[in-house]
Amino acid sequence: MSTTATTTIPTFTTLRTLREWRTRAFAQNQSVGFVATMGALHEGHMSLVRRSLAENDLTVCSIFVNPAQFAPHEDLANYPRTLPADLAALAAQEMNGRTPAAVFVPNAMEMYPSGISQDVSEQRGTFVEVKGYGDEMEGRSRPAFFRGVATVVTKLFNAVQPTRTYFGQKDIQQALLLRRMCRDLLMAHPAANELHIVPTVRDSSDGLALSSRNAYLTAPARRAAIVMPSALAAAREAWEAGLTKDDCVRAAGEVVAEAAERARADSAADIRFDYVQFNDSDTFFELSGSTTREIWAQQSPHPVILSGAIWVDKTRLIDNHILGDINGVIY
Repeated sequence: MSTTATTTIPTFTTLRTLREWRTRAFAQNQSVGFVATMGALHEGHMSLVRRSLAENDLTVCSIFVNPAQFAPHEDLANYPRTLPADLAALAAQEMNGRTPAAVFVPNAMEMYPSGISQDVSEQRGTFVEVKGYGDEMEGRSRPAFFRGVATVVTKLFNAVQPTRTYFGQKDIQQALLLRRMCRDLLMAHPAANELHIVPTVRDSSDGLALSSRNAYLTAPARRAAIVMPSALAAAREAWEAGLTKDDCVRAAGEVVAEAAERARADSAADIRFDYVQFNDSDTFFELSGSTTREIWAQQSPHPVILSGAIWVDKTRLIDNHILGDINGVIY
């Protein structure tokens, strides 16, 4: 165990010390809530921490930038690392008289004893893949991403053995995929119904979803980035008006195209459209182009995930809305 000048929370860097802590919690019959992060913490993370503090005797957070979920061309080396500030922010959280009880900050060798490469073809050892689900939605743009996520979260669940765990809606496919993984692997810590999805926290001034990657944005690019929530709002409005899925996607694309043209004219930022899509929240399959809100209600009991991704300069931003019975997804 180590401590730092920025926090009084016990900070564990090895699996052995974390397990000693967890064994004591088991012996005292204390519930443990868990929030997995890659650091660069913001208010979205803190909403997960506070939810855990409210619902559990003890709350543990992890901070680990996972190499396995970054492709070789992605931003692993430049991903923001702000550990002292993260620890201080966690120490300041309080709910029902509780503050975070522990932080797990392992290195890559602790998490990947067999070693780890960002190149999937070079990886050796044990990895977890949620077949048929990790290839849809975000998985189409980032083919190895969910393999890396499922692997590291399985490891973290094995290490922490949480009673409950909390993920944000901003990464909705990740959260739902991990819930399915818990069910398929018969996990007890946590059980699938104890993986809780917490609504996205947004900037109160413009609705942009909070993200650690927002730190990459220059001031002009930050202003241009509000096209992401605007595009999804246009698609949602079209859906609720009864238009087809293809028409909804087209409406979102037009918003992005117009914003990109303005940003270029102002030399503010380079905005590039990645995707806007409507997917079944259970299977992650895309809805057909002719599907409308009314047709979907007749076809399926599942809510729809409206999601999208854009590039603003070199920063990729994602966001989503859940259309339908949100309580069937977020709890």
